[in-house]
Amino acid sequence: MQPHELDPEVLRELVAAKMPFGRFKGQHLYELPEAYLVWFSRQGFPPGKLGRQLALMLEIKHNGLLPLLDPLRG
Repeated sequence: MQPHELDPEVLRELVAAKMPFGRFKGQHLYELPEAYLVWFSRQGFPPGKLGRQLALMLEIKHNGLLPLLDPLRG
């Protein structure tokens, strides 16, 4: 996804999304450790929306942009 394609609804859905399986089941994606997201990037993100969300969250965390999501979390 290119930055110009990112709309506010994608960010709202990202903030609301929770991990549906595994060690961090039930945690919001923004709460996932960056190391876990990096592991997924090496193993391959899951297909579909969840994979896109995990990849986007990795980019956000890697680039220090997590504070930008704060207004959406409250």
